[in-house]
Amino acid sequence: MTFDNSRTIIRGRIRLFTATVILLGYMVLAYVAGIIRFPFLGLSDTLLTLILVGIYLLIVIYPMVLNYQYISFSDDEDKIVFRYFFSGIIGGKKNSVEIKKSDFAGYRRDKKLFGLIQSVTLYHQLPQGVAKYPPVFISNLSDKERGRLLNSLYALTPHDAEEAKQ
Repeated sequence: MTFDNSRTIIRGRIRLFTATVILLGYMVLAYVAGIIRFPFLGLSDTLLTLILVGIYLLIVIYPMVLNYQYISFSDDEDKIVFRYFFSGIIGGKKNSVEIKKSDFAGYRRDKKLFGLIQSVTLYHQLPQGVAKYPPVFISNLSDKERGRLLNSLYALTPHDAEEAKQ
C-alpha cells in the first residue's frame, strides 16, 4: 500500500494563499486607496482590521500548532518507508524512515489535545536493542488514510512487541 497526503497539503497552501490575498486586498482597498468607507458593515476600520488579522493568524497558526506534516507511506516492498516534513508556513527538514519488515518491532499511537494532535512512533529492532524513531504526526491525514496506515502497521507488528508498546 502506498499513499501520500499531498492533496491535503495543497488545499492548505491554497487556503493560506487565498487568506493572504484577501487580507492584503483589504489593506490596500481600506488604507492605501481609501475605497472602503467606514463604518463598513457597522464596524470601525480598527475592529474590522483586527477581525481579519485574527482570522488570518488562525489560518496560519492552526496547522503549526497541530503539527501538520506531509506524509508519504509505503509498505509495498520488503521495507516500510515513511517520508515526511512539516507543512506550515515555515517548512521543516525532510525526514525519511526506512525499516525492513523483518526488523519492524512495532509502533505506538499517541493522541494529545482532545485527539486533535495524533502521532505514530515507530520501533526498529536492531542487534543492539530496539530503536525508537521521532514521532510522525498523522493529524493531517483523512480518517480513511489514517485507518489504512494504522491497519497496515498493525498487520506488520509482531504481536508480542505490540502488547509491550501499548
